[in-house]
Amino acid sequence: MHVPDGFINAPVSAAAGAVAAAAVAVSLRGARRELAGAGAGGSTGAERTAPLAGLVAAFIFAVQMLNFPVAAGTSGHLLGGALAAILVGPYTGVLCVSVVLLMQGVLFADGGLTALGINISDMALTTTVVAYGVFRLLVKVLPRTRRSVTVASFVAALLSVPAAAVCFTALYALGGTTDVPIGKVFTAMVGVHVLIGIGEAVITALTVGAVIAVRPDLVHGARGLTRPLELRTSPLAATPAATPDRPAADRPAPTPAAVPAAPRRSARRLWLAGLAAALLCAGGLSYYASSSPDGLEKVAHDKGLDTKTEQHATADSPLADYSVKDIANPRLAGGLAGVIGVAATLAVGTGVFVVLRRRKAAGATAPAADAPAEQH
Repeated sequence: MHVPDGFINAPVSAAAGAVAAAAVAVSLRGARRELAGAGAGGSTGAERTAPLAGLVAAFIFAVQMLNFPVAAGTSGHLLGGALAAILVGPYTGVLCVSVVLLMQGVLFADGGLTALGINISDMALTTTVVAYGVFRLLVKVLPRTRRSVTVASFVAALLSVPAAAVCFTALYALGGTTDVPIGKVFTAMVGVHVLIGIGEAVITALTVGAVIAVRPDLVHGARGLTRPLELRTSPLAATPAATPDRPAADRPAPTPAAVPAAPRRSARRLWLAGLAAALLCAGGLSYYASSSPDGLEKVAHDKGLDTKTEQHATADSPLADYSVKDIANPRLAGGLAGVIGVAATLAVGTGVFVVLRRRKAAGATAPAADAPAEQH
C-alpha cells in the first residue's frame, strides 16, 4: 500500500507529513518508556528490547518483500503495524514501521518521498493504533492465556489492513489528483484489503505465537502471562518413616517443594533465529513472491488513480525496485538487495532504539546522582 508521489496533492501531503512528524515525536517519547520498562526482569528486559525492536523492523522489511496472491491479478503484503505493536509496544511499533518506510523510500524507490508522511500516517500510525486498540480490548475480555494473545493478534491484524485502506480513501477524498468517484475508490480499496488482511492476520498470529512459545516475557502484549514460581507438595518428599518410637501421626508435614519455572531460551538465540528468518525471506524466498500488483496498485490502475503518478526521486538508485543494478542474474540481484535492505533497516532501527533506551536510562539516573547526600 505504498503511496507514490503524485497520488495526493501537495497541501494534503504536507498536512499528512505534519501529522506523521507529530506521531513520530510522540512515539519517540513513548518508546523510551516501553524500552525501559519491558520484560519481566526489569532493566534486564530493557537491555534486550532495543535490539529486538530493531530486529522487528528488519523482519517487517523482509516479510513485506513476500507478496502473496489474494485474487486474480492482485497480490498483498504485510503492513506490519499490528505485529510491531504487539511484540514491542504501540509507540515503538510506530517507529519500527516508520524506519521500514524510510528505508524503502530512500534506498529502494518504493513509496514516494513527498508521500512519506502519507505512508507513515497510513501504514505506521493507522495500523498500529487500530490494531493495538482492538488487541487490548480483546485481551481484556478473553481468558488470560497465551492462546488468547494469539487470537487477539489475528483479529487485530485482520482489522488493521482495511482500516489503512479507509485512511487512504479519506486522504484521497481530500487531495486526490484525479477525478474518480470516491465511492468507487472506497469499495475497491476496502474490498481487496479485507482479503489482504487475512494474510496479514495469519502472518502476525504465527509470528506472535512463535515468540510467545519460547519467550513470552519479551512480548509486550503478553505481559502478565508469565507463570510465577509455583509451590507444590511432593508426595515423594523425604520425611521420617513411622517407627515404634515415632508414630505416623507425629511425623512432620511434608515440606512444600519449589518447582522452578521452565528454562527459557536465550534472548540472543531468539534474536539470531529472527535475523536468520528475515535474511531467508528477503534473500531467498522473495524470489518466489507474487509478481502481481498489490492492492493499491491494482485499484489505482483499474480506477485511473495513477494517471498523474510522478517518477520517484531515487528511481536511479542502485537498489531501485529491490534489485541490485549491474547484476544480470535476477535471483542474485533481488536476493542481494533484500539482504542489504535487512542489514540497513536492522542497523538504523537498532541504533534509534539503543539511543532512546540509553537516554531514558540516563534521565532516570540523573536525579539520583544530583540528590543531596543523606545527613547522619
